[in-house]
Amino acid sequence: MLQFQGYKHFMIAVVQRVSSASVTIDGMVSGEIQAGFLVLIGITHLDTSEDVEWLGKKIVGLRVFGDEEGKMNLDLKSVDGNILLVSQFTLHASTKKGNRPSFIEAAKADIAIPLYEEMIRFLTRETGKQIQCGQFGADMKVAILNDGPVTIIIDSKNRV
Repeated sequence: MLQFQGYKHFMIAVVQRVSSASVTIDGMVSGEIQAGFLVLIGITHLDTSEDVEWLGKKIVGLRVFGDEEGKMNLDLKSVDGNILLVSQFTLHASTKKGNRPSFIEAAKADIAIPLYEEMIRFLTRETGKQIQCGQFGADMKVAILNDGPVTIIIDSKNRV
């Protein structure tokens, strides 16, 4: 399992800059975007609304889009970008023992779903756009066209 600065538990986001992305459940597209971010989010049982707010602000504020000189200097709002948010408990896999991952650090549905829904509401407020989503706990097929590629990992306990 990932561990930063003595913390064992944290909300984590894998943010991919994409030209397009979609998530399909049972053969039906449940969320689809053009340019913006595909965000895979992993939630632990110790995460709180504070983690949602801090991580959400970081996601929206990431300056990874090219400016007029081609430098990564613009944020999501500057390029009118979109977000596809997908819950992914496997981000908290522990492979310490053996070859079968353990997911005991991942939050159960009663904790994770409210925080996932809170993240959707937070990102909607911050971007002013409808956030496209997967479905918590569903078997999802995620298609992306990674732009760059640019992939950034952010965790809510690594704030220094």
